[in-house]
Amino acid sequence: MFGFTEEETAIFKSLNTPKKIQDFINKIPANFEPDRETVLSPRMVLKENRAHCMEGAMFAAVALRFHGHKPLVLDLTSVKDDHDHVITVFKHQGHWGAISKTNHAVLRYREPIYKTIRELVMSYFHEYFTNHDGKKTLRSYSLPVDLSRFDKQGWMTAEEDLWYVPEYLFEVPHQPILSRSQIAMLRKADPIEVKAGKIIEWKKK
Repeated sequence: MFGFTEEETAIFKSLNTPKKIQDFINKIPANFEPDRETVLSPRMVLKENRAHCMEGAMFAAVALRFHGHKPLVLDLTSVKDDHDHVITVFKHQGHWGAISKTNHAVLRYREPIYKTIRELVMSYFHEYFTNHDGKKTLRSYSLPVDLSRFDKQGWMTAEEDLWYVPEYLFEVPHQPILSRSQIAMLRKADPIEVKAGKIIEWKKK
C-alpha cells in the first residue's frame, strides 16, 4: 500500500490511533544529524530508526493516512534565535489534535479537544521559549498542508532527502499570532519553566 513493503505496511496498520502513533515516534531516537542535515522520508525513518520534528511529522502523517485521515502537517515559526517546529494535525469528532516529535519535555502531543487550528497552535505558546533566556518566541503558523500534494514525487518511500517539503512549508502563507504591542508586553518564562524546558528525552551518543 502506498508503495511500502508488506513489513512496513504492517507497522503502519498497527498504528491505528493517534495515541499509538505518538507512542511509536516517541520510541524512535532523536535524529541529531551527526553526518549531515537530513529530511528523511517515512520509509527511511523506519530504516534508520531516527527522526527530528520534520521527519517525525511526515511519518505520523503517513500513519494517519493508512487509517483514513488526510496527511496534514503544520509549521510553527519562531524568532530568528529559536527553531521552528512542525507538527502533524488530525481531527476527531470535529476537534483538532496534534502529534509531535520533539526531544524536549514540551511542544508534544495535543489531545483532540481544540475547536480551531489557531486554538490548537496557541496551546503551544507558553511552552515555546528559548532555554538560555526564557524569551517566548512563537510568532506564526501555517494552515495545515496536505502532503498528498507530493505524491508524484514519492515522498513517502523516497530514499533521498525530501528538502522540497520543508521548503514548501517555509513558503506558504503564515498567520501571525501577536501584534507588536503584545510582543512588547511578553513576560519571560519563570526560571523553573526554563529548567523544565532543558529536560531531554534522548542524549547525543
